[in-house]
Amino acid sequence: MKATGTAGTLGLAGCAAPTNTNPSRAEAATAAQQSAASLPQAAKPQVVDVTEQGNAVTLRAVTSTLPVHPGDAMGGPVELPRVWAWQADDRAPSVPGPIIRTTEGEDVEVTLDNTDADMPHTVHFHGVRKTWENDGVPTTTGITVMPGEKHTYQIPANVPGTHLYHCHYQTHRHIDMGMYGIFRVDPEGYEPADQELFMTVKDWDSRLNRQMAGESVSYSPRDRRPDVFTINGRSAPRTLHPEDGSPVLVSQGDTVRIHFANNGYMNHPMHTHNHRFRVVEKDGSPIPEVAQYEEDILDLAPAERKTIEFEADADPGIYLMHCHKVSHAMNGNSYPGGMVGAIVYESVMDTDIFAKLMEYAGYEP
Repeated sequence: MKATGTAGTLGLAGCAAPTNTNPSRAEAATAAQQSAASLPQAAKPQVVDVTEQGNAVTLRAVTSTLPVHPGDAMGGPVELPRVWAWQADDRAPSVPGPIIRTTEGEDVEVTLDNTDADMPHTVHFHGVRKTWENDGVPTTTGITVMPGEKHTYQIPANVPGTHLYHCHYQTHRHIDMGMYGIFRVDPEGYEPADQELFMTVKDWDSRLNRQMAGESVSYSPRDRRPDVFTINGRSAPRTLHPEDGSPVLVSQGDTVRIHFANNGYMNHPMHTHNHRFRVVEKDGSPIPEVAQYEEDILDLAPAERKTIEFEADADPGIYLMHCHKVSHAMNGNSYPGGMVGAIVYESVMDTDIFAKLMEYAGYEP
């Protein structure tokens, strides 16, 4: 879990592990520190409202580290020493990538800028209907964005809802290296909730990230053994950090809407404590009110998206929201951790228990 790696040169398309000449343990540790120090840290995803910038966005892949949980508490520190983050325009690179948001009926230009890259990439968008050449799959479209190239995809926002995007070149590795994000198309006349959040859950086998960082470890996608579990790129307690994490901060009586997406390769049953919700949307399709019912477990299959709504009407407190595969709620052998977030009422943020959680999360008000 305390993943570190040594420096090395990535193989073609990020598909081969780097080689080295058997450095000593001390040399490997030094190289790992130097490598990590030279890379940017991937931030949490930010919403990019492309309607405010002419319905155009440029995406780049930026080699980064991912500070999943940088503190010592609760099984930390946990870090993925090498990820490929998406950067939107001149914003900070992030894992997951930025939430690209627009409105139904718009056409979005997404430019993949690969001019400074050392491997091919593409971008594939789920959900919306587009022309063949804009599907982003190199095998079937014949379009691969090679190092030194740019390519612009025309993506019509013709299916409202919450969708995904990801690199579709060597998909089994590039998604697992962090190249995924949410594409949100608001329907015409959309009315936001009091609190609206986007949450992407993800399981990781850190051996791949460590291998790509140069560490001498064996990894095969056919023998994938996830050991890191994140919400928006962070594990508990970092998930509760008000700035770097994604806590659900509410006031009594708020209507809360959360757009969930699963960009991992496993199902994740997300459970909300003390709050029952309704699923109002699945994979971009609204669910008729007559078919909605209250529940407290949201099962998310790989690539599945669901939007939930609930009222913040419980006794004010701090209530967990976590994957109920309990091994996914751990950092290594430490419980709790991993894929655990929380619904936090603002009125209890001045309590001693919240202060202790913030100490664990590394937050200094």
